[in-house]
Amino acid sequence: MATPALTRVHSLRERLEGTVSHHLNELLLLMSNIESHGKGILKPHQLEAAFEGLPADAQKKLQEGAFVEVLKCTQEAIVLPPWVAFAVRLRPGVWEYIRLNINALVVEELTVPEFLQFKEELVEGPKNGNFVLELDFEPFTASFPRPTLSKSIGNGVEFLNRHLSAKLFHDKESLHPLLDFLKAHHYNGKTMMLNDRIQNLNSLQHILRKAEDYLLTLRPETPYSEFEHKFQEIGLERGWGDCAERVLEMIRLLLDLLEAPDPCTLQTFLGRIPMVFNVVILSPHGYFAQENVLGYPDTGGQVVYILDQVPAMEKEMLQRIKQQGLDIIPRILIVTRLLPDAVGTTCGQRLEKVYNTEHSHILRVPFRTEKGIVRKWISRFEVWPYMETFTEDVAHDILKELQAKPDLIIGNYSEGNLAASLLAHKLGGVTQCTIAHALEKTKYPDSDIYWKKFDEKYHFSCQFTADLIAMNHTDFIITSTFQEIAGSKNTVGQYESHMAFTMPGLYRVVHGIDVFDPKFNIVSPGADMSIYFPFTEKEKRLTKFHPEIEDLLFSDVENEEHLCVLKDRSKPIIFSMARLDRVKNLTGLVELYGKNARLRELANLVVVGGDRRKESKDLEEQAEMKKMHDLIKTYNLNGQFRWISSQMNRVRNGELYRYIADTRGVFVQPAFYEAFGLTVVESMTCGLPTFATCHGGPAEIIIHGKSGFHIDPYHGDQVADLLVDFYEKCRVDPSYWDTISSGGLKRIMEKYTWQIYSERLMTLAGVYGFWKYVSKLDRAEARRYLEMFYALKYRKLAESVPLAVE
Repeated sequence: MATPALTRVHSLRERLEGTVSHHLNELLLLMSNIESHGKGILKPHQLEAAFEGLPADAQKKLQEGAFVEVLKCTQEAIVLPPWVAFAVRLRPGVWEYIRLNINALVVEELTVPEFLQFKEELVEGPKNGNFVLELDFEPFTASFPRPTLSKSIGNGVEFLNRHLSAKLFHDKESLHPLLDFLKAHHYNGKTMMLNDRIQNLNSLQHILRKAEDYLLTLRPETPYSEFEHKFQEIGLERGWGDCAERVLEMIRLLLDLLEAPDPCTLQTFLGRIPMVFNVVILSPHGYFAQENVLGYPDTGGQVVYILDQVPAMEKEMLQRIKQQGLDIIPRILIVTRLLPDAVGTTCGQRLEKVYNTEHSHILRVPFRTEKGIVRKWISRFEVWPYMETFTEDVAHDILKELQAKPDLIIGNYSEGNLAASLLAHKLGGVTQCTIAHALEKTKYPDSDIYWKKFDEKYHFSCQFTADLIAMNHTDFIITSTFQEIAGSKNTVGQYESHMAFTMPGLYRVVHGIDVFDPKFNIVSPGADMSIYFPFTEKEKRLTKFHPEIEDLLFSDVENEEHLCVLKDRSKPIIFSMARLDRVKNLTGLVELYGKNARLRELANLVVVGGDRRKESKDLEEQAEMKKMHDLIKTYNLNGQFRWISSQMNRVRNGELYRYIADTRGVFVQPAFYEAFGLTVVESMTCGLPTFATCHGGPAEIIIHGKSGFHIDPYHGDQVADLLVDFYEKCRVDPSYWDTISSGGLKRIMEKYTWQIYSERLMTLAGVYGFWKYVSKLDRAEARRYLEMFYALKYRKLAESVPLAVE
């Protein structure tokens, strides 16, 4: 039997040349359709329309070749006659670039810089070889391990453990970094884990076996204090465990690693080493407080996320410290901006204890200039000139408050992550974690190439630069979903959009981030189970709020808090709650409801968003408010629709979800893009059937048709039809509502709880703390590159943003 011959994989250009030679006329027709759009950027739906505009026989012939597959994978086409360049995304994180001459039908492969230079000509015209600043972070990570399979994206710690156990421990000498790492553990001048009696690996193994034999003679529950002195004499300090049983587990884990290392044992061992006692969480923008702030500008899901995250983290830290046999009080500081004009909130209070915690506080530090403290709220898009001074002040205040350096710094959103990078850089040796929540670049199409059009309002030149600095400086990145990193089959991920892009006249990014980098980890948050729990748990229901909720929903009074009335209380309620901005798309939901007569017959619509009790300072919110008023008049919605101003009482909001569930209602999240979707998790946790955007995180949270439904906000008529179909099915079979409700709740309990989140975060801090220690020489070069980029580019951009007028 003949052995099959191995053949070379043909390049994209070679495959396309075959199509050109076989289907010349059809391809000319297609390229003519594409060119008819004129000079500019074409998106996938426009390319699809250009193909569908061909005669049927031409479509059929082209489908025989490779070009249609390339077209399906193209995320954008740059039309600059006689050339069209295609950015082809073969799979998440893997791109190729080609261009096709419309007249001669010649195919050329392009490098990333060549494609970006071609794209820049849309804005700047031909450059004739002028020098352009190119950013390329790839050389600094070339020696680092990384996976190649798309399914490995977001599972960085698992890959890193496999690499560390294989590479670092390939012989006995390679174990020295682990020994040094264990000896480096101190807290407030006290040695932990190993003392100076253990000088080498042989003595470590000998002492561990001796300790193992001794521990086997003790009762499992014997407290560490009873054998502490004996252990100290042989070189072992506190940190191994609080009783004989736990100490024995840890010692056996280390013995196994020294003998035959494997990834699972390594992760378990590193996760149990005492490393994290002081945590600083940075979230400067918006109104950060525990009451009466939700719905204020720039104040929403991120505040909720952190206020739910911190109690769960503190609980996990306390439990771990106890199990490690240590007598240490952990501290968590949420660092935000102090607002002297606090408008009825605690945002002007310097230090505030976090509810449901023992040792966690909000520390507020003001923005200041040479003229003094800035008193008023500042949009998240305009904070950039204040960040460097703010970080200097934060460093001073946290060292004073903690009386020690933090062990872990967690940044949130763009400016919080920049501050975290500056702080970690200044303090040195601190593990840094980045949480983006939402990278604005994907929210605003073409905001990079046409950055000058956006900059006066949004200052994206600063923000995108800050994002690049933070994602390359940090030790590990947490995302809530896979899509946040690398999108889906047809959509580009938030981080993926930073792999290669250009801001003409500023700089060109030829390698900004690699989505395969093992620093990426998916760690999904949950909802606060004390506030959000199923509507079926009658004994826990907060019925004291029901009169207020009934008034909110059904009162005949129209005022600044609620506009329009619901005439038929017997109908179920379609409910939505979000900030009133363009991306959240509440007005889109109102419009699709207004247009569908059958949906209006079947259900009422209630939206909570925006604050009509005061004049908004946010231009986007002002525009959405005007649009909402126009829709009410256009579709004559009064009687079937209720518009409620933002509600800031989270506890009552939890009961509001459940009250909507009592009406057999549903929750709709219609955002054009949602990085995660905390309200989706909240509504599902309360048992409310949920319809949520297919663009972003909710697509992963919900399994369509089982635990909720995916909707495409760009096709409002289809969303309305899906809601109509759901309610028609519920009329025929009332148990269908219960099936979707319980399916949503089951999904939450399996994947989206704060307990799961906190356990994983603490383990990540341990593994990446170790990885930072063993790879410190490699990282130093990248940090110097970032310092230069910050000083020469970011600082000047920040200085160009106008300061707030007091």
